[in-house]
Amino acid sequence: MEFTAIDYGIFALLLVLSSAIGLFYALSGDRQRTVQEFLLANRDMSCLPVALSLLASFQSAVAILGVPAEIFRFGTEYWFLGCSYFLGLLIPAHIFIPVFYRLRITSTYEYFELRFNKTVRVFGTVTFIFQMVIYMGVVLYAPALALNAVTGFDLWSAVLTIGLVCTLYTTLGGLKAVIWTDVFQTLVMLAGQVAVIVVGAWRVGGMARVWRVAEQEGKIAGIDLDPNPLERHTFWSLAVGGVFMMLSLYGVNQAQVQRYLSARSEREAKLSCYAVFPCQQIVLCLSCLTGLVMFVYDREHPLAPSQRPASPDQLVLFFVMDVLRDLPGLPGLFVACLFSGALSTISSAFNSLATVTMEDLVRPHFPGLSESRATLVSKLLALGYGLLCLGMAYVSSMLGPVLQAAISIFGMVGGPLLGLFCLGMFFPCANPTGAIVGLLAGLAMAFWIGIGSFLNSPGGAQRVPTANSTALPTVGNLSTVLATTLPPPTSVPPSPTGLQRFYSLSYMWYSAHNSTTVIMVGVLVSLLTGPTPAAALDPRTISPVVPWLLCCLPPKIRQWLCCGGADPAQAPSHPDTTEKSNRVPNGLSPPVPDQPGEEEGQGYIRSDGAPICAVQETSF
Repeated sequence: MEFTAIDYGIFALLLVLSSAIGLFYALSGDRQRTVQEFLLANRDMSCLPVALSLLASFQSAVAILGVPAEIFRFGTEYWFLGCSYFLGLLIPAHIFIPVFYRLRITSTYEYFELRFNKTVRVFGTVTFIFQMVIYMGVVLYAPALALNAVTGFDLWSAVLTIGLVCTLYTTLGGLKAVIWTDVFQTLVMLAGQVAVIVVGAWRVGGMARVWRVAEQEGKIAGIDLDPNPLERHTFWSLAVGGVFMMLSLYGVNQAQVQRYLSARSEREAKLSCYAVFPCQQIVLCLSCLTGLVMFVYDREHPLAPSQRPASPDQLVLFFVMDVLRDLPGLPGLFVACLFSGALSTISSAFNSLATVTMEDLVRPHFPGLSESRATLVSKLLALGYGLLCLGMAYVSSMLGPVLQAAISIFGMVGGPLLGLFCLGMFFPCANPTGAIVGLLAGLAMAFWIGIGSFLNSPGGAQRVPTANSTALPTVGNLSTVLATTLPPPTSVPPSPTGLQRFYSLSYMWYSAHNSTTVIMVGVLVSLLTGPTPAAALDPRTISPVVPWLLCCLPPKIRQWLCCGGADPAQAPSHPDTTEKSNRVPNGLSPPVPDQPGEEEGQGYIRSDGAPICAVQETSF
């Protein structure tokens, strides 16, 4: 199972072409001379490259390894996660994107200052940075480790090469280079997975036989409607809990929102959401079919016990190197596919971290920073985070079993951040105190359940994970983790009792549980400390859905739904967003409606900043 010269050549070609795209955008066209060019691709991207870039961030190297291993071990039940994709993309397109796009923000967390105050903005930014810094090293180190174990490919050579190449094109080419390399890497990922499925199915007699054997062996799962939230995977946990996990990624995550904001118009941003949906379904199907082909191939060509991998995450690579061993170049194509996932994910992290650090932590303290200096600082931040990623990869190698806890911590952060955005957009009564206390409560609940679940088993951190434990996460659900790191336990664990049942909550419900905690605590604290007064509420920070619904209700009910806070249908106009953000321009020009009257018809904000109502108020 050694690489040939052709395999190394294909892998090297991936790195060269990725670097070339970054150099191209650094030396031609928009040369990343302004913050808008570097961080927002000059806001002139069309929907298709934006959609493929969104997909590339979704499909990480960890997902390419983890999802087929999940199907190999537990069957196709995970496939029902695709049911969550529709609402997981429809809601961001019509609720979150209009708010972010029309506020003309660069960092997602600018929203918190516009809705609450600077303190909430800093809390949100620091939480996001903590989340992504942990993940960067893991997503780089994990596939390199698996590759090293299977092929003998030098571990740290792979880590350094991928990290430096990714840092190079992200720092030089900005978001435009990140998006176009994502497009290229998406095609490589799809080609690699299709090659493996086609060759593997051919070797075992065709895809029809693969499906038939998998069905006979009980790997084709039916619909499990068990509502028990302690069950690891059911239709409800995957289809409903998955919606919250999708929202934490596609609704409020800076890496994805930044791509929406790079689109030419709000309409293009929405279309990119729609375009991602079929692409995600294709990617999920390819991953699941890979797992089924692996299962049937393993039954007919089993490895000797001494050759079997210690970790299911290595199953895919063992399968690929065995099934493609007589076809020079295809193993290299799959490795290029694997590291394309790592490159796309890490470059997204670099760019988004540079953006939030620049806009939320640097510019507010240096309002007089010139455009050229701000662009230089942004590039240095991207470079700095790239080097930090390499350091985190080294730390990940030293963590041992604690690595699972570190990845779980990453997954716990997405839900509370989603809850904080929903608190601001859907509850006009929420005030800054409620927002901060709600976020801290959500994080505390997330850490309590996550760490408690990790430790509350025989052996603690040294234990073999149970079926409900957490392991390597898929980037498609940046607020969740897949239990695909180690084999299942040989003995059936006793049924949980008391507090253990609380720790046994399915990881698929983590985002829903933690975001709900933030909202409930935030609203309660806001009511106790005094709801947000009407004069302090910027109506543009409330979701367009809220005024449209409230305008159809009697005034008393509308006031009750606002919890005593400002009525979005009657709130006064507020100063321009740019002025409220410390008078620091964010590099964006005012959004231009796609069609005459679009802003008034859909955005509930007139050109003078005052809210409008879809339905005239009537007396009841």
